Amino acid sequence: MEPSQVKQSMLFHGMEEAEIREALQRLQAREKRFGKGEVLLRAGEVTDQLGLVAEGSVTIESNDAWGNRTIISHVGRGQVFAESYAMLDHEPLLVDVTANEDCRILFLRNCGVQTLTGLREAWAMKVVANLLTISAHKNLTLSGRSFHTAPKTIRGRVMSYLNSVSLQTHARAFDIPFDRQQLADYLNVERSALSKELGKMERDALIECRKNHFTILLSDPD
Repeated sequence: MEPSQVKQSMLFHGMEEAEIREALQRLQAREKRFGKGEVLLRAGEVTDQLGLVAEGSVTIESNDAWGNRTIISHVGRGQVFAESYAMLDHEPLLVDVTANEDCRILFLRNCGVQTLTGLREAWAMKVVANLLTISAHKNLTLSGRSFHTAPKTIRGRVMSYLNSVSLQTHARAFDIPFDRQQLADYLNVERSALSKELGKMERDALIECRKNHFTILLSDPD
């Protein structure tokens, strides 16, 4: 893969193409394609690789022994996953990584902090700094999900999530990265109950929605 194809990723932020090329070589970059629904990494496995989404998207999921699924996050083009596990030795995954659609993934090895800092090369120091930034963003994302699942009502959870997306996109009309089942899994509610509540919210003139496109409606001033 050419450096120009991954230059926009946060992982390579602030790096020249020559540095990216060296990083890809030293981190043993390899590209692999996956079909929609295919599992890239499974809970219980140990990995020494992080994944960078070159095309498509993946979901980070928790699937228990009883068949219950909880979607933790969505990882889109240019974003990375499993970086925390790749940075630690022999830490088993607690989640599954599943292709949300047909996707192309770049896997990178030797991303442990001790390994990278031991190299003392400019490109390695930049990768470490970028990994720390990525980790900070991931922590905020996970904290956000805890806010969205905290309300006791489905409406409260939906409003919390849609409000956060609106703030992030600086818009009241936006697409979300989940289909209806995935949104239910993300908010930890039943799909039928979620669909019913979305219908009520439309009738109450709080939102408009069509598939994964939502519009937050403003209340008329008194």
